[in-house]
Amino acid sequence: MKADSRHSVSVAGVVVDDQGRALLIQRRDNGHWEAPGGVLELDEDILTGLRREIEEETGLQVTPTALTGVYKNMTPGIVALVLRCKAEAGSLRQSDETSAFRWVTADEVAELADEAFAIRVQDALAARPTVPIRQHDGIHVLS
Repeated sequence: MKADSRHSVSVAGVVVDDQGRALLIQRRDNGHWEAPGGVLELDEDILTGLRREIEEETGLQVTPTALTGVYKNMTPGIVALVLRCKAEAGSLRQSDETSAFRWVTADEVAELADEAFAIRVQDALAARPTVPIRQHDGIHVLS
């Protein structure tokens, strides 16, 4: 297998509060609003990596409750698994990776985030019988 044919796998957690809103972080590196998450390390399982990324970026300890979507950024070849989560402990705090937080509705996320990242949150907030599988170019969802 050629090195350039490998995919990176990332995880993101859509933390949902009791009012049905999702937590977004504002990334320090580019100012974008997204659900917390990041690339899995080779030796960690999916849920451990998800919990680690969310705690590093938000200070919250979470329980994942459902896989809500599978997404591929076609440009760099990153496959993302997105899970809905419930906060169990901790408190929001900024980190080296995050500069701000916002609790948003499905409509509000569309105003803040690029389409490719807003759809992940919207899918997680929607009640769907099946898990969507989508492709994007880093900004827009591709058909």
